[in-house]
This record gives sequence, C-alpha cells and structure tokens, in this order.
Amino acid sequence: MIHGQLFGFLFLMWILILIGGGIAVSILGPISISGYGEYNELLGSILKGIIAIGLSIVWVLILAKLKNFIFKKTFNY
Repeated sequence: MIHGQLFGFLFLMWILILIGGGIAVSILGPISISGYGEYNELLGSILKGIIAIGLSIVWVLILAKLKNFIFKKTFNY
C-alpha cells in the first residue's frame, strides 16, 4: 500500500517538474521589458527570477501538503 502512494508522490513530483519547465520555457522565456533603456535586460531577468522563485515555492508547498496527506493516511498519526 505504501509503495503505491510513494510512487504516486514521485510521479506527481516529476509531473510538477515538467510543468514548471514548460512554463519557464514557453511563458517566462519570451517575457521582455522595454522602455527603461540599458536596464531592459536587467529588469526582465529580475522579473523572470521572481516569477520562477514564486513557482518553486508553490511547487514545494504542493509537494509538502501531498506528503503530509500520504503520511497521515498511511500511519494514522
């Protein structure tokens, strides 16, 4: 029973990694900022970095909630 839940957790983890990579390449990659002169690239990179860090935090929170659900269900604590 626990093996299936563990494999499900690992499967979801890889799905989230693939979705995050797809979002980063298809949505974050083309973002560009203009109108700030020589700071266009810097501001664009900062914006992309903030969004990527935010997505990483959301992914970690989703996985932590799932892990807690699996362990509570498995070990009844």
